Amino acid sequence: MPYKKKTADSEGGFTLIELLITIAIVGILAAIAIPQFVQYKERAYDSDSKSSLRHLFMACRVYWDDNGGINSCDITIASGPEYGFTIPTNVAMGGTGDETSFSATAKHMHSPHTYTIDNLGEIN
Repeated sequence: MPYKKKTADSEGGFTLIELLITIAIVGILAAIAIPQFVQYKERAYDSDSKSSLRHLFMACRVYWDDNGGINSCDITIASGPEYGFTIPTNVAMGGTGDETSFSATAKHMHSPHTYTIDNLGEIN
């Protein structure tokens, strides 16, 4: 068998242009994906705030059913063992009131938005 010398054409690999085009495409995709990812995270944080408000409100509803709607409910009462509300670690919450004047707020530490819930359970 005769020995065949390899030429530049027979060597495998990528050219510099192919590598630069690939890097450019990856850069464009990253530029599109990163802002979307930030928006997805912010929406998740906002959902956490809203969910925490809804759970606080439901725990207070149970409290009012047990103790009468004229009694004031707050986070301390709702987080008791009878009512089952768990205080979230990343959401700052506050609020109090009876069944007709209840109002609470929640803000996730990684989101700029603050949400409120009223005595009807509507979140704004």
